[in-house]
Amino acid sequence: MHILIIGAAGMVGRKLTAALVKAGRVAGRDISKLTLADMVQPERPAFSGAVETVAADLSAAGAAAKLVARRPDLIFHLAAIVSGEAEADFDKGYRINLDGTRFLLEAIRQEGLTSPYVPKLVFTSSIAVFGAPFPEAIGDEFFSTPLTSYGTQKAICELLLNDYSRRGFVDGIGIRLPTIVIRPGKPNLAASGFFSNILREPLAGQEAVLPVSKDVRHWFASPRAAVGFLIHAAELDTQKLGWRRTLSAPGLSTTVGEEIEALRRVAGERAVSLIREIPDEKIIRIVEGWARNFDTCRAAALGFKAETSFDEIIRIHIEDELGGKIGG
Repeated sequence: MHILIIGAAGMVGRKLTAALVKAGRVAGRDISKLTLADMVQPERPAFSGAVETVAADLSAAGAAAKLVARRPDLIFHLAAIVSGEAEADFDKGYRINLDGTRFLLEAIRQEGLTSPYVPKLVFTSSIAVFGAPFPEAIGDEFFSTPLTSYGTQKAICELLLNDYSRRGFVDGIGIRLPTIVIRPGKPNLAASGFFSNILREPLAGQEAVLPVSKDVRHWFASPRAAVGFLIHAAELDTQKLGWRRTLSAPGLSTTVGEEIEALRRVAGERAVSLIREIPDEKIIRIVEGWARNFDTCRAAALGFKAETSFDEIIRIHIEDELGGKIGG
C-alpha cells in the first residue's frame, strides 16, 4: 500500500507517520511506500519501505496533481492553517484551507479520467464548523453554521468531500477533531493554544498565561487519540457512513478549571502556581462562539475511542513527551 500524508511535518502528521511506521500495515495491508508532503520538507522516518519527502504548497498550481500522479492508495489530508491565523489573514485562510482541499479533490478526479482511480481519503475537519447558539450536546445532525472563517472553510470542505464521494471520484471520510491537548512543542497561532499552554508549560516548570475564565468549557482529546481516529477512519468501511461522510470524533467536555484541577492531581500545587490569569478580550470573544459538548454516539458506534478523563490526557503527555517525568 502506498500512503500519502499531506501535512506530514505538523504535530499530528509526525505522530501519524510514526504510528504507521511502527505498525507497518493498515487496513490489513502492508505499507510499501510513504509519501510525506508539507510546506516544508518533512523529516524522513526510519522505514523499511520506500519513503519520499516533498516540500509542496497544495494550493499552488499543479502541486496536488503531482502528488496524486503517484496514485497513492490512501491519502491523509491534514494540511491547514490554524484558526487564529485563518481569522487574521482572510485570503491565506481560504487559499490554504479551501483552495488546497478543492485542488486535491479535483486532482484525484482528473487522475481517474485516464484509468480507474478511487483512493481512500481521510480529511481532518474541525468542531469549528458549528456555531452558537448550541444545544446541551451537539449531535451530528446539528446545523453547520460556523462563526469563524476557519470553521467556514472546513464546512465547505466537508460538503466537497461528500459530493466527490457521492460521484465516485474518491472514497472520503472526514473526522471533526476535538481541540487536541496537550500539544507538544512551542505555542502556535491557534486561538485554542492556551488550552495546551496552561498544562504543557507548568509540566515543564515554566509559567503560562490563561487568557479566559476558568468556567470556559470545551471539547478535548489527546494527540494519541487523534492519531487513533485517523487510522481507524482509514480502516473503516465507508459504506457504513451513508452520504454523511464527516462525523464528530469522541472527546471530553471539560472546563478550564477542571483542566487545572487535573493538573493539580497529577503534578501538584507547584505546577498550578505557574499559571497566571491575564484576560485577553480578543481570545475571549473567539472562545464564546466555540462548541462545548458533543453527542458522538455515531462515532462510538463505529468504533472510535478517546480518553475518559483529563488526568489520562495529562499522563499521556508526560509519557509520550516528557519521558515519564515532570520538569521543573
